[in-house]
Amino acid sequence: MSEERNYIITEVDEDQRLDKFLAQQNKEFSRSYIQKLVDDGEVTVNDENKKNSYCLQSGERVQLSIPEPEETEIKPEAIPLDVITEDEDIIVINKQAGLVVHPAPGHQKGTLVNALLHHCDNLSGINGEIRPGIVHRLDKDTSGAIVVAKNDQAHRSLAKQFKERRTEKIYLALVEGNVKHNKAKIDAAIGRDVYNRKKMAVTKKNSKKAVTKFKVLERFGDYTWIRLELETGRTHQIRVHMSYIDNPVVGDRLYGYNKQRLNVQRQLLHAYQLGFEHPQQNKWVEFTAELPPDIKQTVERLRSKNG
Repeated sequence: MSEERNYIITEVDEDQRLDKFLAQQNKEFSRSYIQKLVDDGEVTVNDENKKNSYCLQSGERVQLSIPEPEETEIKPEAIPLDVITEDEDIIVINKQAGLVVHPAPGHQKGTLVNALLHHCDNLSGINGEIRPGIVHRLDKDTSGAIVVAKNDQAHRSLAKQFKERRTEKIYLALVEGNVKHNKAKIDAAIGRDVYNRKKMAVTKKNSKKAVTKFKVLERFGDYTWIRLELETGRTHQIRVHMSYIDNPVVGDRLYGYNKQRLNVQRQLLHAYQLGFEHPQQNKWVEFTAELPPDIKQTVERLRSKNG
């Protein structure tokens, strides 16, 4: 049975966004969860559904309906993992393409979390049963290095480092076209695409600062092999920024081209190197994730063709 929560807007809260007001009143929930409830019609203002961006007015009556949580049991699964390193505090994985990081609607099993629960006796519990140990994420079809916390102290340390941008995140990617500059920095804020909720976009509206630096490693005529470094960690950041400068990641059907000329099955984007301060040892550590066969073979094929 759902729980109903009611609010009367006062002058203090006037002109505030609907989602922001509800997130402040319900601190046990994330703002993204509140936004989902608004999108799902679980919120009314004077008995009418409104958008997240709706500006509240004094005297209005807001009703929030919180659905009863679904019972979920995340089961361990014997999914092979490429472990780069592991100790009592962390485990660093070279995640294979096609593996979702944690359970979500449409992906209740077969995730990295399911594999970790089979592999490890303990993971941090800060993110709850659905995302134990998960500090940061990689897209389903992005391969490469990801660190997971095995206890709460490690989780807090790593989460703080990611939030304060004190980590090093190096990616390798094959992109479409002949990139104009040998090196450059893309400083363009990213927010939700107003026309497609599944996509992110470079926009000034409801966006967050996003900075990506890149350097060209090799040129193959119609394609370019590049190294990228993230200064921020926005959703789909590299994919959005490279599409923004008209050099989308090869194989990226969401932000790039539907028709693929290299016959690849996913975006050729790999989290190559990850650096951070070890939460227990208090020293800087770096880990490198070996390139997967599909990217390695595609680049070698282009290299031999361009001689």
